This record gives sequence, structure tokens and C-alpha cells, in this order.
Amino acid sequence: MLTTAYLAPISWYRLFHASEDTTIHTEEHYVKQTIRNRCTIAMPDGPANLIIPVEAASSHVPIRDIRISEHGNWRHHHWSALRTAYGKSPFFEYYADEFAPFYHSRTHDYLVDFNAALHELVCRLIDIEQTVPSNLRRSVEGTVTPYYQVFQQRLGFLSDLSIVDLLFNMGPEAIFYL
Repeated sequence: MLTTAYLAPISWYRLFHASEDTTIHTEEHYVKQTIRNRCTIAMPDGPANLIIPVEAASSHVPIRDIRISEHGNWRHHHWSALRTAYGKSPFFEYYADEFAPFYHSRTHDYLVDFNAALHELVCRLIDIEQTVPSNLRRSVEGTVTPYYQVFQQRLGFLSDLSIVDLLFNMGPEAIFYL
């Protein structure tokens, strides 16, 4: 069982992809400062967190009841950050129209619904099937095999960023790094 995650890290997707029957746990209690409402992307100056603001979240509230706050124009800031970070990556323009609706309008009120919709999109774009034949399983431990990153020459390879880093940089080949 995995926790809900906002554009989860590559390691999360490796676990998801390698598992035969993984479900997203929505009954757990909300935990602040985790992948539930934040992701890490590669900006020109280094890794940066994108954080979805939530309404008065307490650690005693089930994650399924956490509402997204519209405070601070976060959608615009996240989309601008993604364009800045990945606008020059090989596949950003190819996938941008798929992600844009999540940032141009209010698509979901609850964090788990927003995360689930993004997760479904990512799985469709990368062609991730949850059930992987046992003879094709890979170890999910260890670091991700380095792949092309736009700022790699300046920053070095940044491991375990958000899945969008892998998707925007590697496109259809992203599945081979999971």
C-alpha cells in the first residue's frame, strides 16, 4: 500500500510499477511536509519543492478529507515553475497540454482526487501497468539509473525527483527507468 502523492518521486513509481497489487491508502491520517502535497523538481539553480496548500490540515484528519486551498495562486506558480524547469526538455511541449488543465483551472477539491487524477495521467503517458510479469521485475531498491536531465551539466544528476522530471526528459523511454 502506498500513500497518495503529488507528482510522486521516481522511487514511488518504481514501487508502484513493480507491485502486483498496490493500492493508494486514503484512510491514513494526513502528515505535513511529505510527498502527499509536495514534489521536488529540478530548477536551474537546483532542486525545488512545489507545495499544494491545504486547508487547516491536522494530523488527526484522514487524508481523504484534506481539501486543497486556493490560497496564494499556487496553480499559476506551479505551472510557471514546471515551464521554467522543463520548458527546454525534449518532451515538455509534447506533454504540456495534458498537464495544463490541472494548473489552469480548479479540477478537484480534495488532495487525494487531484493526486489520483495526476497519477492516472502519468501512468497513461508512461504506459505503466501495475501488474508486471514476474520475469520482467526489476529490483526497486537502489538509486535510479541516471538519465538525461536538462540541468545535469550544471547541477550533476539529481536522483529521485518527481516523476515529471523523468517523463519530460525521457518521454516514452521513461518506462525503462522504472
